[in-house]
Amino acid sequence: MRAAIFKAAHAPLEIEQVEDPTPGPAEAVIKVGRCGICGSDISMTSGCAMDYPHGTILGHEYAGEVVAVGRDVAHLRPGDRITALPARGCGACADCVSGYPLGCANMSGMLGGFGEYLRVAESSAIKLPSTLSLADGALVEPLAVGLHGVMLADMVPSRRVLVLGAGSVGLAALYWARHLGAGKIVAASPSARRRDIALAMGADAFETLGEGEGERINAALGGPPDVVLECAGAVGVLNKGIQLVRPGGTIVSLGFCISPDPIVPAIATWKRVTIKFSMAYTLADFEHAADMLDRGHLEPRLMISDTIGLDSLPAMFEALHAGAPQTKVHLDPWQR
Repeated sequence: MRAAIFKAAHAPLEIEQVEDPTPGPAEAVIKVGRCGICGSDISMTSGCAMDYPHGTILGHEYAGEVVAVGRDVAHLRPGDRITALPARGCGACADCVSGYPLGCANMSGMLGGFGEYLRVAESSAIKLPSTLSLADGALVEPLAVGLHGVMLADMVPSRRVLVLGAGSVGLAALYWARHLGAGKIVAASPSARRRDIALAMGADAFETLGEGEGERINAALGGPPDVVLECAGAVGVLNKGIQLVRPGGTIVSLGFCISPDPIVPAIATWKRVTIKFSMAYTLADFEHAADMLDRGHLEPRLMISDTIGLDSLPAMFEALHAGAPQTKVHLDPWQR
């Protein structure tokens, strides 16, 4: 099969012919239909201490059609259209039993969406409703990231919510904050380029960060935010959340900043701020995200800004490293 290989930081992905995957016990192989490019794909191929190993086939926001199953597979059959958590665990620990294989001490990643085929664990897969396209299926993963984080905020009606960052994670957080009963919601970002998408995804107002940001955000919300959802993953944004949240408020970090990020603990202590860190998602988050799309809540489709083939992926990846203003680029490995 053809796949895009991460060779080294500051070097383009390379398209190579590699061996087709075969399913192990309780695994399936899918023909990838769509795979999103995640911000972590960009940040973890940039020369940082958390870079993916050289030789990795990246891609974890995928959906596709089952083409082969291994022994002990009980529920998946060739022809099923699925998406899956990009990980498998031991299957027996408390985290695995609860549908959270990413918490398993023996967790292993199941990446590979930047190729034509990949292996998935049956225990981590969900079948897509017939109403959904494979492009919809590839949105389930980023939607599940947003859902998991917003649930940590203990969202209740009338809460004032500030979402810092308007990339795909921020947009997903906006979507879920709206559907889970938040009061007023403000999206804030250094750039206004995603203002219209943010408003369509659930924000009541959009503010650009900069001089007077606190006063403008408080005016739009009707008071300081009860909840701040940090979705930018950039140095300084978590500390900005501490400064902006109301005393006694909650901050949830979904941004996955991979650099040292100083905060002033005394300010957080003085304000009695609760800070939570959200790690990925559970199988239930995947199921709920797919169910919402199945019900006709199709706003997340607005996030898809481009769909490209494998041959175009290296150039697009380099453009995203350089800060290209895409929102969510989908790869179709079969597009020529």
